Amino acid sequence: MTGAAAPALQLRGLSKRFGATVAVDRLDLDIPAGSFYGVVGPNGAGKTTTLSMATGLLRPDAGSVGVLGINLWSRPAEAKALLGVLPDGLHTFDRLTGAELISYAGRLRGLDRATVRARRDDLLAALDLADAASTLVMDYSAGMTKKIGLACALVHAPRVLVLDEPFEAVDPVSGAAIRHLLAGFVEAGGTVVLSSHVMALVERLCDRVAIVGGGRVLAAGTLDQVRAGASLEERFVAWVGGPQERDLAWLRRS
Repeated sequence: MTGAAAPALQLRGLSKRFGATVAVDRLDLDIPAGSFYGVVGPNGAGKTTTLSMATGLLRPDAGSVGVLGINLWSRPAEAKALLGVLPDGLHTFDRLTGAELISYAGRLRGLDRATVRARRDDLLAALDLADAASTLVMDYSAGMTKKIGLACALVHAPRVLVLDEPFEAVDPVSGAAIRHLLAGFVEAGGTVVLSSHVMALVERLCDRVAIVGGGRVLAAGTLDQVRAGASLEERFVAWVGGPQERDLAWLRRS
């Protein structure tokens, strides 16, 4: 049942196996509506697989996903209409211009042409892509491609925005524009869920965080609860473990 109290995302018993590898292992997580939520974990922790299942890009072997109280797998059209998604390693129609790609995304979401045109122009300006609106996406830099993917995720005004490594390959000026846009989205009542390897970025942006390792949630709560008086990076290392130290004497020149 939908309602103001329903979590933005409610994950229950999510599991996914690739051959002999268990990527996600009966994972449970509640992401409150209106939060700026960070999901952190080492490489291979299951972050991308979890977010892919949470947004309908990948079907779980077991478990359920609720989007603002709507079951993603039994009512996919309703649930996905509430989601904006920026996957990591996005593959897109790169022979369209930036303006055409946003317009295409808006039309796929059922928006009329006038609404698409107005929102497209707003997003291009907000993300500093107006000068590249007529450039083919195949000629965009990695950072520009990330920004045009974010614009496509936002054009239908979703209520929950799920971003996998949204700041990767983005320059500082563009990063500031994205941070401002996302902060405004949350202030207006939206929910942002992002994964990142950059702990300082998560601490700066997010009010809640989950540490994922081995396909499970190791710690979750408000930023202060998870940090427990230390830095997020220190708590992260304490939960997932650091690398084994080894003396590489052969690298030293004596």
